[in-house]
Amino acid sequence: MATASAGRIIVGVTGATGAVYAVRLLERLRAAGREVHLVVTPAGVLNVHHELGLDRSALEALADVSYSPSEVGAAIASGSFATDAMVVAPCSMKSLASIAHGLSDNLLTRAADVALKERRRLVLMVRETPFNLAHLRNMTAVTEMGGIVFPPLPAFYHRPQTIDELVNDTVERVLSLIGVESASPKAWTGL
Repeated sequence: MATASAGRIIVGVTGATGAVYAVRLLERLRAAGREVHLVVTPAGVLNVHHELGLDRSALEALADVSYSPSEVGAAIASGSFATDAMVVAPCSMKSLASIAHGLSDNLLTRAADVALKERRRLVLMVRETPFNLAHLRNMTAVTEMGGIVFPPLPAFYHRPQTIDELVNDTVERVLSLIGVESASPKAWTGL
């Protein structure tokens, strides 16, 4: 039986567009007092730099523990290392495919495989459009295994005025999904 998770959350970052979701998620998890374990793919580092002007060290500074994708012997590669949830933000179609097929070809996809096998919450913020049939089948496979496919699609019912508001609301919805008590997504209250 696994030990208590102490509020641990794993965050994976891949090379899909949407690096702002990763940074905002890391900031909010820190503010919520969660212990964050971060793994970023090489393409994820490139994309964070391209979209936000941040380097690997700036991104890693937002986490408690950081790993290289090649560290397949890291703590998060084992189900005996208890965690509450894992979020891949953003999640590329390559990482989705690896997770859907259980390839565990790097630490990020192995940690996701562990989340699924241990029946822990796994949220994939998939980024691609339009979807082809392989994408859809991979999303179906992950869903059938218990994962949550969460394309970061904005809600407009709360009349957001800025991109920041859209990003914040999406991240708050993810935080709510993984059980962060301080999450505050804007709820629809009816007309």
